[in-house]
Amino acid sequence: MEKYGVNEIREKFLSFFESKGCLRLDSFSLVPKNDASLLLINSGMAPMKPWFTGAETPPRRRVATCQKCIRTPDIENVGKTARHGTFFEMLGNFSFGDYFKREAIAWAWEFLTKEIGLSPDVLWITVYEEDDEARDIWVNEIGVAPERVVKMGKEDNFWEHGTGPCGPCSEIHIDRGVECGCGKPDCKLGCDCDRFMEIWNLVFTQFDKDENGNYNRLPNPNIDTGMGLERLAAVVQGVNNLFEVDTVTNIMKKISEFAGINYHDDENKDISLRVITDHIRSTVMMVSDGVIPSNEGRGYVLRRLLRRAARHGKLLNVKDAFLYKVADTVIDESAQGYPELAEKRDYIKKIIKIEEERFAATIDNGISILNDYISAAKVENKTVLGGNEAFKLNDTYGFPIDLTIEICEENGLSVDVDGYKAEMEKQKTTARAARKDGSSWDAEDSYNFDGIASTVFDGYDKLEIETTVAALAADGELCSSLSEGKTGILVTPTTPFYAEMGGQSGDIGSVFKNGDKVAVVKNTTKNGDGIYLHEIEALKDLNVDDKVELKVCKKNRMAVSRNHSTTHLLHKALKETLGSHVAQAGSLVNSKHLRFDFSHFEAMTSEQLAEVEAKVNDAILNAMPIIVKEMPINEAKELGATAQFGEKYGEVVRVVSMGDYSVEFCGGTHLSNTAQAGLFKIISESGVAAGTRRIEAVTGEGVLEYIKNNDELIARTAAALKTNLLNEIDKKAEAVVLEAKETARKLESLNAKLAGGKADDVLANAKDVNGVKVAVGRADGLSVPDLRTMGDKIKESLDCGVAVLASLTGDKLMFLATATKSAVEKGVHAGNIIKEVTKIAGGSGGGKPDMAQGGGKDASKTDEALGAVEGIVSGQVK
Repeated sequence: MEKYGVNEIREKFLSFFESKGCLRLDSFSLVPKNDASLLLINSGMAPMKPWFTGAETPPRRRVATCQKCIRTPDIENVGKTARHGTFFEMLGNFSFGDYFKREAIAWAWEFLTKEIGLSPDVLWITVYEEDDEARDIWVNEIGVAPERVVKMGKEDNFWEHGTGPCGPCSEIHIDRGVECGCGKPDCKLGCDCDRFMEIWNLVFTQFDKDENGNYNRLPNPNIDTGMGLERLAAVVQGVNNLFEVDTVTNIMKKISEFAGINYHDDENKDISLRVITDHIRSTVMMVSDGVIPSNEGRGYVLRRLLRRAARHGKLLNVKDAFLYKVADTVIDESAQGYPELAEKRDYIKKIIKIEEERFAATIDNGISILNDYISAAKVENKTVLGGNEAFKLNDTYGFPIDLTIEICEENGLSVDVDGYKAEMEKQKTTARAARKDGSSWDAEDSYNFDGIASTVFDGYDKLEIETTVAALAADGELCSSLSEGKTGILVTPTTPFYAEMGGQSGDIGSVFKNGDKVAVVKNTTKNGDGIYLHEIEALKDLNVDDKVELKVCKKNRMAVSRNHSTTHLLHKALKETLGSHVAQAGSLVNSKHLRFDFSHFEAMTSEQLAEVEAKVNDAILNAMPIIVKEMPINEAKELGATAQFGEKYGEVVRVVSMGDYSVEFCGGTHLSNTAQAGLFKIISESGVAAGTRRIEAVTGEGVLEYIKNNDELIARTAAALKTNLLNEIDKKAEAVVLEAKETARKLESLNAKLAGGKADDVLANAKDVNGVKVAVGRADGLSVPDLRTMGDKIKESLDCGVAVLASLTGDKLMFLATATKSAVEKGVHAGNIIKEVTKIAGGSGGGKPDMAQGGGKDASKTDEALGAVEGIVSGQVK
């Protein structure tokens, strides 16, 4: 059997199934599309769910792929054994109501025995105990010996997940020989040892399980198969595990070069080599697919993998950042199957390097502190590291809790995770309390509305509602009435006022009683019990049980809705312009402007900002209808609705669609058509945290205000430039700048002439001091450069001499001294001269023997300071 490489096996598999009429598809992104149930793609069939469920039509009924996959449940075991890894490639062939068991089984056998060259004598088969059809195909059509086809129970050979499509499966195993087994006389297929290894799973999706547990035959059954590429490569290449197959070994060799070690020389170092090798593979693939390190979701998975790899680099005494360099090898080894890696090489390395360097700034200090904690715990015979200590490491030193747990385990300690979480919650509580400003509107935590039911919000389609006063509160307690001029909280059973949440500001408006306006609503919030809190200022007396009419300010609501709807358009435009890695990281929308935080690793260019702005305005001017629907969450996912990671959704969700451009889960208020936003203008783009950017923008009347302010600025600028032609102020400004430059040039030339004339005057009055000519003078109004030029000119005219000059420009007094080489040889030291001179003028200075300068504070002492120069030089020259 030929020992094919990983890249060769991948190509042979895809080419083989192309010959069977399958459409070869590129690997789907590791970032799931329209599937909030997964953080990362973890199987070959995962990205094809819509095709299996019938929600979407596949491009062909026969498909074959090699899918990038990441699984992290066993991340702590990666490295400790050679069997665990987070990244792997899954070979798979699929049928959507086309071929079925007979073809799937026959082709699998043909590929393994004919294309790859595995001996039939080492292959074993398992089938579901009730699937006689599959067993008959294996035995009677393929010719596998009956004793090599083993029936297994539902737990091992039946695939199902709740209700819906399911079916039996058949697995192909390889017997690796008695030397890989446990040595027990009854060792056989199904034993926990390493002798029998599964390499291919064929799933026959032929049933639809209903809610009563009945298995109903599907009219068009499907095929879903999966075979680990690295696992098959290990068999073909005759190595023991995935870390020894060709492409992975080459990555490990590069890491070993940086560490100056060899694999298999030291078991502890081998663990680190395996960790780094696996994690850098996952990292490169994730970054290529747009994932950026962050503190939540898939970004946190990436950050954890990267930092875990970096920490093991430290254990191998690799001093500098190196993972981004190893990424080159990962790319080179995998680019044949994933050419986009080579295209994104610089981007991938940049992201990895930034995160690696960021972690390097915290890891050494964190490990040092943790080691002190561990040593103290051992001295006190403790087996658990306190939650407060773990929290301090994270909060003060930025040390990840998962690394704390891992390092403690290596030292025989566990971590009080519950205590850690309690400390985290305590910090959040303290932060919330610190944000309170003591006003009577800070009601969420101040007031106890026991007995009051959650408020019913009825304000998506209504801005006015008649209701009753259920409760009033002010000054930290509930009250039966609010008198005129008093501020407090109004609670009603129902309300049209949207409460501040999800980044959207709360509604404002008015309260009416018997037709009279009795209160102004300044803001609306909601407490943890779902009670809406109207922050009001009473204009007239208001009592509990009063019948009132609540009216939302329509103008304010529309302005907020413009900004909110536009954030959805902005989100989509950013993804289109910057890439799929963009994800919302926070937002704020009010009547004045919108603020949108998003994941991205660098500042946007002016061209990118212009592109985003144009895309949003195009969406606005296309006048797309905005449709808001409530629907089951699964239906929403099938529509492609974007959900924010970490948000909790119920069975029924609210989906906001803007034409076919944007579809998102959202509970906020929106326009009915994108055209109502008017226009969109980006005001600023900035960084707010590592990997997070912020755009601030305006819409509608905000754009008009922006234009008005700019018009006024242009008008003021035109007036200052003395022109009435606004469309020519740029030319006028250019002319003014050129004129200023010409004036400066003339002034410089004039100063040079003046300096030249003054230099002649100073030279004419130079005195001889012990064989050294001493030239002293004032040149008020000269800049330091001009003063230096003047000094150089004087020095050039002296064979052996020193020039000391002073210039008072405005309130700034400067002194300069310059000496010839021969004067320095006689003992002149310009630096010491300036020290003495500036001291007289209340300042300071110094410099080299041949050149020095300084400043004075008392201009009235200028002449006195210059008058001291001859005596100073006399003292230097003997």
